[in-house]
Amino acid sequence: MHLLNSDSAKDRLRGADLKSGSAVPQIFADGRLPPPSMDHLDELEAQSIYILREAFARLKKLALLWSLGKDSNVMIWLARKAFFGRVPFPALHVDTGKKFPEMYTFRDRFGKEWDLDLKIEPCPPIDAVDPTLPPAARSAARKTEGLKWALTKYGFDGLIAGIRRDEEATRAKERVFSPRGLEGGWDVRDQPPEFWDQFNASPPPGAHLRIHPILHWTEADIWAYTKRENIPIIPLYLSKDGKRYRSLGDQDITNPVASTASSIDEILTELDGTKVPERAGRALDHETEDAFERLRVAGYL
Repeated sequence: MHLLNSDSAKDRLRGADLKSGSAVPQIFADGRLPPPSMDHLDELEAQSIYILREAFARLKKLALLWSLGKDSNVMIWLARKAFFGRVPFPALHVDTGKKFPEMYTFRDRFGKEWDLDLKIEPCPPIDAVDPTLPPAARSAARKTEGLKWALTKYGFDGLIAGIRRDEEATRAKERVFSPRGLEGGWDVRDQPPEFWDQFNASPPPGAHLRIHPILHWTEADIWAYTKRENIPIIPLYLSKDGKRYRSLGDQDITNPVASTASSIDEILTELDGTKVPERAGRALDHETEDAFERLRVAGYL
């Protein structure tokens, strides 16, 4: 179950917490052993499952946004665990039509194997998107408009999304239960407080909530959990000819980064020492400083 054996920062992923002194476990007065302690990944998993169940209990019509990448695949896995093997709400793929072939192969296979209620919705043509956006941001904005179409079509009041605070500065401002306006917009200055895991799960009429069950995870957490749980991955994440993808998006605006990591263990070792941002291969992140925030304010993930 444990992943790593070296004495480095990676060991913290295992959550090993041996008390100083003897490793002999405490025994209660009645002879019972205490329950096993949770490691770091167990704690992350438990918190995410709590969030998923909270959303399911308090919202009327949920969907889980499945982008096919490592984060949303972990989220699907967590949802299956949270609800005893089957995701009880639709998995929604807002399809730009520009994903890598390997991503579509993955979707078609595991949509069936995981018994998902898979809904695939298209995006509008580029001409329907704000022409003042930079090229990559304008391409990405098609997904925002496609998502708005899907919201209108199905009437979801909650969308579960696999974003993380550590991957991008704008996402670091997010809440676990994040209210969206009537047009799907996000007001970064009007986010509810979330003390002691108390969430505001009451969107205004006609609006919806974005629920972020892995907001507190890191990229290394995602890979360590994927390794532990043996979650299937898209092979593009592994090195080929000295390059691999750390983040997957549309084929025309996503590039690989230099890497020799050809296994998850090697990815974890690489992450322990790299200073290259996770989204370094995303063209969107190299455009104007406010491009990503403009997208998110308009409803982008």
